[in-house]
Parts: sequence; C-alpha cells; structure tokens
Amino acid sequence: MEMTGNTILITGGTSGIGRGLAEAFHALGNQVIVVGRRQARLDKITAANPGMTGIQIDVQDHAAIEALAVRVRQEFPALNVLINNAGISRTESLAEEPVDLAVSRDMIETNILSTMHMTAALLPMLMARPKATIITTTSGLAFVPRGNFPTYCATKAFLHSWVQSLRVQLRGSPVEVLELAPPYVQTELAGEQQLTDPHAMPLGEYIAEVMQLLTEGDLPDGEILVERVKAARWAERDGEYARQFAIFNPE
Repeated sequence: MEMTGNTILITGGTSGIGRGLAEAFHALGNQVIVVGRRQARLDKITAANPGMTGIQIDVQDHAAIEALAVRVRQEFPALNVLINNAGISRTESLAEEPVDLAVSRDMIETNILSTMHMTAALLPMLMARPKATIITTTSGLAFVPRGNFPTYCATKAFLHSWVQSLRVQLRGSPVEVLELAPPYVQTELAGEQQLTDPHAMPLGEYIAEVMQLLTEGDLPDGEILVERVKAARWAERDGEYARQFAIFNPE
C-alpha cells in the first residue's frame, strides 16, 4: 500500500481505531473520508482535521450504502483505499432465557453484512484505479474467542475467512486485500471502561505500530499483525491454543 497520495474512505472512523487511522493517514497528506453514524462525532473529527470529509450514514441501511457509493463516484472519483472498520461488540449469555437474538443480529448486520455490502458497492471504483487497497478490521478474537462475546468473535472469524476468499478472487487485479487484526486496544468498543483498561494496548501505540508495518510493507499473507496480537493469531499453529483459550476464558 502506498502511504501518500491516496483517497481513503474509512467506515467507523469517528472513534477508536478508525479515528486513529483516519488522523494518521490525514497527517500524511492523504484525502480522508470518514463515515460514521453520529453527526456530532463527524463534526468533531473534521473540525480537528481541516480537509478531512465526514459523511453520516448508518451502515446497516443498505440503501444508504448504495447512495454513498453514488456520492463517492461523483465527489471522490480518485478513491483507491477502502478501510472496513465499522463494528460493534456486545456481551451475550446464551444460557439465559430468553436469549436476545436482536443483539446477535445487530452485530451480524454491522460487522459482516455492512462490510460485504460496502466492499461490493465500492469495488468497481477500486478496480479502476492502478493501485488500490481494501483493509478489513477483524480481531485477535477471530482466532481465540472469548466465551462472553460469542457472536462478536464469530463475526470476526467470518471476516477472516471472507477476506482470504476476497484476496484469492482479486488476484491479478490492481486491488491489494489486507486484514487488520487488532489485539485488545484501549477504545470504547466494548464500553467506556475499555478506554482506560490497563490490560488493553494504548491506542496511540497501536496506531503507530500499524502505520510502521504498512510503511515497511512486509505483511505476510496480507495480515497486519502488531506484536501484541501474534500469540492469539498463531496460537493453534504453535500448539498454544488451549493455553491462550484458558487465558481468555478463566474459570
């Protein structure tokens, strides 16, 4: 991936990892378009980063995604990078009655279906650029799940598999397909307490390491892996799965 001269669209870009990436790429002089649900947060990030564009949509709204694609083709024809970062995380208890499947559907719709739809809507534009990139955010929990986040972990495992298939299908095209698999990072993904959890990786450190990996360009199998997530990513390969699973799921 080229680090400068890009037109980049980032979903879920008003907080956490999405905002961190948006501001890091903006600082390098790229044209950055941030997509999010909350207008107030869009106004805040664009005010703090002159030249950045904010577009308000709910990624669960399929018609809104199609309308966004039309707008991007008209206003940002040079789009060459899509970062699928929008996602939500909720705890669930499958043993309690009744199970609230609305929570599960919400995560599946946001984490999986919106990513697939956004990619499909913008892929024709990306395919027309000489150098393009799709980055999709998964999670270390795609490889070693936590039992209290069953659907969230499963959505990220789905995306890991889906990204591999997308990469195969786009072989020989100008589109590079990358997977960003974060560890536990200080964001508000699972609630405000995560922002200050000392067990989570500081957001600034995470973004800095990701940007360094992208700059170096040495990304085996198209995966962007900071050191802190590698124990989970390679747990099964290294015979460490049971130990890692026990750490994530203490009795």
